[in-house]
Amino acid sequence: MADVESLARAAAQKAWQEPRHELPPTLAKLDYDQVRDIRFKTDQSTWREQALPFEAQYFHLGLYQKAPVQIHEILPDGSVQHIAYSHRLFDYGKNIVKPGQWGDLGFAGFRLHYPLNNPAYKDELVVFQGASYFRALGAGQQYGLSARGLAIDTVGGQGEEFPRFTQFWLQRPADATTKSVKLLALMESSRVTGAYEFTIEPGEQTVTRVDARIFVRQGADPVHTMGVAPLTSMFFFGENQPRPGDFRPEVHDSDGLMMATGDGEWLWRPLQNPRQITVSSFAMRNPQGFGLMQRDRHAYNYEDIEARYERRPSAWVRPVGQWGDGRVELVQLPTPDETHDNIVAYWVPAQLPAPGEPLRLQYDLLWQSDADQRPPSAWTVQSRIGFGYTRLSEAEQREQIHYVIDFAGPALSKLERDAKVSLVATADANGEVLEAIAYPHSQPGMWRASLRVRRLDAARPIELRAFLQHENDTVSETWTQLQLPE
Repeated sequence: MADVESLARAAAQKAWQEPRHELPPTLAKLDYDQVRDIRFKTDQSTWREQALPFEAQYFHLGLYQKAPVQIHEILPDGSVQHIAYSHRLFDYGKNIVKPGQWGDLGFAGFRLHYPLNNPAYKDELVVFQGASYFRALGAGQQYGLSARGLAIDTVGGQGEEFPRFTQFWLQRPADATTKSVKLLALMESSRVTGAYEFTIEPGEQTVTRVDARIFVRQGADPVHTMGVAPLTSMFFFGENQPRPGDFRPEVHDSDGLMMATGDGEWLWRPLQNPRQITVSSFAMRNPQGFGLMQRDRHAYNYEDIEARYERRPSAWVRPVGQWGDGRVELVQLPTPDETHDNIVAYWVPAQLPAPGEPLRLQYDLLWQSDADQRPPSAWTVQSRIGFGYTRLSEAEQREQIHYVIDFAGPALSKLERDAKVSLVATADANGEVLEAIAYPHSQPGMWRASLRVRRLDAARPIELRAFLQHENDTVSETWTQLQLPE
């Protein structure tokens, strides 16, 4: 890690030079299906000959993946050897090309395999491909949201910058009993550089331990928003935002942003597919964690037997040490379908490092499913919008918003059905709370809340907050909703 940090520090002291990436003409002409026909030969996997529990395979350049990454191996004696591209590592299918003339192209990325679900088969465990994107799986999971090394000016500035990992060093596992794998990465862009160490521990909950040292490049344009531990996901629609005409009840890789503040408050923000770009910020000090979560875990939540959204992982960022002042930022973009990622969440430190000085951050990234991170008290099971039978006039229904929110968790399971539980709800200056009540659900251990709000200015959003209280004790996370204009 010290070696890679030295490379990042040295690169940050130099002016950025945009690299030129030109693919061989015959490779550049291949279309999407033709590039997909280029497949890595699994018998050429790194570490297969050594019969190690982890294996590495590589992605070929082509089409959208034009920027090569250089990949190296750290051997048991500490020496480093370059893993050179060779056409002999790939099967080119029906493509008529002469890859032997291309030289050392480099790779588009790589993936690591491990017997995650079955000791007789090495499943795909983690993928690093494209800019600083990566994603991983726990047992029984299926790819959904992604993580990134860093996000620059996702909002603010003159447009988003995508730093990219330009080099990787894969550390060979010690022996057949090794339960984790480590790799290093060098990140570069026009305004930042970075050294990253990833330690990946596969399991029912795969853990990616991240140690990052980030430098601001000297003489570069200022960074307006530095997004640390960014997560990227997709939300098309859900129970809080149903879509008429689609037979599926919900379609999303994540259904909410969960946060744990340094003061011990747990927040839940249901995701939305907005009509225009929407940015929300949650200021806090020394966060305990944040993540884009997939709480709906049943097939009937989605009724999509092909996409299997109930298998998509949640991703929980757990800081190591104190991160100080800053904010969690949530960016939601409109999307016309489920093929586009439209949700981004990350941590923004209040202070950026001076040029030449690193921002040092460590965190665990947990890829979770059924046993995902939850508040210790109770949490939102679902939040639905709309009226059932009502005596309100049509005009009143147009100016009012009605939410039904279900909560469950150990703090509620201990209560009797006649316990005095109230819904504490507030709205910002654009809303008036008309009704806020809580009552036992028909399901044991659950409580339902009814929240009715009047919107004062239909052209402006309303910020809502609500939580359950038993006598003087808070017994649930805080549900927080940005009700967007009609």
